[in-house]
Amino acid sequence: MLENIKAVLFDLDGTLVDSMWIWEAIDIEYLERHGHQLPKDLQKAIEGMSFTETAEYFKNRFQITSSIDEIKAEWNEMAEDFYRNRIGFKPGVEALLAGLKDKGIAMAIGTSNSPHLTAAIVETHQMDQYMDQVLTSCMVDRGKPHPDVYLKAAELMGVAPHECIVFEDTHAGVLAGKRAGMKVIAVHDALSEDYLEAIRADADRYVESVETLVDEWFGTEQTA
Repeated sequence: MLENIKAVLFDLDGTLVDSMWIWEAIDIEYLERHGHQLPKDLQKAIEGMSFTETAEYFKNRFQITSSIDEIKAEWNEMAEDFYRNRIGFKPGVEALLAGLKDKGIAMAIGTSNSPHLTAAIVETHQMDQYMDQVLTSCMVDRGKPHPDVYLKAAELMGVAPHECIVFEDTHAGVLAGKRAGMKVIAVHDALSEDYLEAIRADADRYVESVETLVDEWFGTEQTA
């Protein structure tokens, strides 16, 4: 799949780092603070939304009296310790990034997370040594499943969409990559298992772990 590929674009949460699990806990605590219980349909309802879009959704659905900026600030405060100190790369990610860098392939992050938390984890794991661009959906008009964040990343890197591969873990993210005209590799994450059939159907490829691709693309020496 790397033939004629000039850039690889990554989702962040659930794709590069094992962080999706914290958000259910944060949602539960946040809603309890504001007098609500976690609805079963919430995760699917907000999947792919930008941080700002999600705050707007919470405010409207749960009649939160805080402003959009106040909601986002509260979430950032609740999550920052996790992103700075408790969240690590998913298996094989560091070897994958190193292998792509060795091949001279440009890389970018296109995430629905907040700029604040994205900057925190990029700094903690020194991802700036690999990434040519780091974008959040708050920097474009629409979040996933719209293609905006990936199209913007490609534009900034000076590559055409058909020269890009997107790595994603959610169905909304897979759709964003496909609608951008890019190849999409879906990576397993436990919190997306309910939508696995749709993810497999729409992605160009599905892998349980990027370790599989490290072996295929670069050889086993990269896994050391």
